[in-house]
Amino acid sequence: MLVSARMTGLRFFLALLIFCCCNLLWAASPDLSLESEGVKLKVELVAEGFTVPWAMVFLSPQSMLITERQGFVYRLNLQTGAKLRLKNLPRVFTAGQAGLLDLALSPDYSHTGWIYFTYVKAVSSQVVTVLARARLSADRFSQWQDLLVTDSHNDSSRHFGSRIAFDNKGHVFFGIGDRGHRPNAQDLSNHAGAILRLNLDGSVPADNPFVKHNTAKPEIWSYGHRNPQGLVYDVQNNRLWSNEHGPRGGDELNLITKAQNYGWPVISYGQEYWGPLAVGEATHRAGMQQPVKEYTPSIAPGSLLLYNSNAVEQWRGNLFAGALKLRHINRIVLNSAAQVVKEERLLEALNERIRALAQSPQGWLYFSTDSGKLYRIKPYQ
Repeated sequence: MLVSARMTGLRFFLALLIFCCCNLLWAASPDLSLESEGVKLKVELVAEGFTVPWAMVFLSPQSMLITERQGFVYRLNLQTGAKLRLKNLPRVFTAGQAGLLDLALSPDYSHTGWIYFTYVKAVSSQVVTVLARARLSADRFSQWQDLLVTDSHNDSSRHFGSRIAFDNKGHVFFGIGDRGHRPNAQDLSNHAGAILRLNLDGSVPADNPFVKHNTAKPEIWSYGHRNPQGLVYDVQNNRLWSNEHGPRGGDELNLITKAQNYGWPVISYGQEYWGPLAVGEATHRAGMQQPVKEYTPSIAPGSLLLYNSNAVEQWRGNLFAGALKLRHINRIVLNSAAQVVKEERLLEALNERIRALAQSPQGWLYFSTDSGKLYRIKPYQ
C-alpha cells in the first residue's frame, strides 16, 4: 500500500511538472508574438472549440459570425467569449470537403441586412455548390433564398470552392471547383471550374461575357480553375484576386479578368499525385492566363484577404492567405502593376492549418485554424 501511494504521488508530481513545463514553453513561445516589416505584433488566442471554422465576418467591433463546415453558424461575443449557435439554416450536405462554406455581408448590409452564403446541397443522389442569402434576426435566420443552385452536379465530395466577393457595383462573385472532374474546367456548359458573377439578387448581369453564347452558362465570369479557395475584390484598384489549389505543386494566385481562361487542366505547374509526371501539356499555352504567382511545393491556400487598414501601416495593400498544407499565413506584397515583389511566411512555428482570415474594424487580423481555434494579430500598444 505504501509503495502504491508513493507511485501515485510520483505520477501526480510528474504530471504536474509536465503541465507546468508545457505552459511555460507555450508562454515563451515565439508564436505569441511576431515581427513583420520591423513591427512587433501580438498573437492572441481568442476562442476555441469550433469544428473546422471555415469562414468569419464581423457584425461589429465586438461581435462576429463564424461558420463551421459541418453546417452551423455561431455568433461570437469577443468581449465575453460567449458563443451562440444560430437557428434556421438549411440542410447542408457534409462529407469530405463539402459543408457550410463561406459567408459575407452584402455591401449594403446596413440597409438591407442580407448575408450571403455558399454551401453544399444534396440534389437527388448528387451534390452541388449553392449561393444563398438570408437575414439575421436575434438568434435565427429568415427569408433564406437559394440564389443559384449551380450546375456542378456529381457524387464527388471534392473541389466545391467557394469564397464570396463583392465589387461594390452591385455584383457578387463566387468560385466553384472542378468537382474532381478535370474536363469540367474547360467546359462552359456547366459551372464547375469557374468563377461566377451575379447581380446581388441572383439575376445574371447583362454584361457577363457569355450571356449571348447558347452553349455557355451565362453566370460564368472566368474559367479554367481547379479549386479556387480564396477570392477578394480590390475596390480601390478595381481588381479581382483569387487563389487556388494545384495538384502536388502549382498552387496559383490569379488576377481574374472577364472571360479569361486560366488553363486548368491543359496547363499547370503541378504534378500527378500518382507519380512524377507533369499535369497537362505544359506550363504555358497561348490564350491561357499565367498566374501572378505559383507555389511549388503547394502551400494549399485556404482563404484570401486584402489588408486595407492603417493599424499595421506596413501591411496596407498586401494580400494574405491562410495555408493549410505548409501551415502558415502567406503575406504577398504587390507593386502598382499588380506584380509580386515580396513574400513573407508568418507563424510557421504555430503548426496549424490556417483556414479563414478576417480583418476587424480595428484593423486587427483574425485567423481560424482547422483545429477549431480563433486567433488575432494586433500591434503592441
